[in-house]
Amino acid sequence: MTVRVQIQDFDAGLEINLLRNARKDAGAVVSFIGQVRDLNEGDAVSKLTLEHYPGMTEKALEAIVKLAQSRWDIFDTVIIHRIGSLQPADQIVLVAVSSAHRGEAFKACEFIMDYLKTEAPFWKKEQTSTGERWVEAKITDEDARERWKK
Repeated sequence: MTVRVQIQDFDAGLEINLLRNARKDAGAVVSFIGQVRDLNEGDAVSKLTLEHYPGMTEKALEAIVKLAQSRWDIFDTVIIHRIGSLQPADQIVLVAVSSAHRGEAFKACEFIMDYLKTEAPFWKKEQTSTGERWVEAKITDEDARERWKK
């Protein structure tokens, strides 16, 4: 398991290849890259600032991975989440999962992202043409997490 919270950008291709080549018995690697949108709730976004609680954030991400490992037969996971000031189209997060089969990897990757969006202690502030605003959790994010509890 790799969990990193960092200011600097990441090379998604390199990270996915490291995961892919770590185990010869892996038949699947599934990944998700989240990036900054230039439009949110009808307003142009010029900057997104992400803050977190150091130490607590990494523990929360590790707990999410362990929960995914308890539900699916996955080999390894990479989560890289950026903090600081980001511009539209900048990468925010990489989640990658390896397993023997694609079904397990797809489910685990989606589960990790759904839980990350609602359980990890990150705070987002957008700079828009009307000023700064904190981004609240969306009902759709809560609903996505809840479907895994069924």
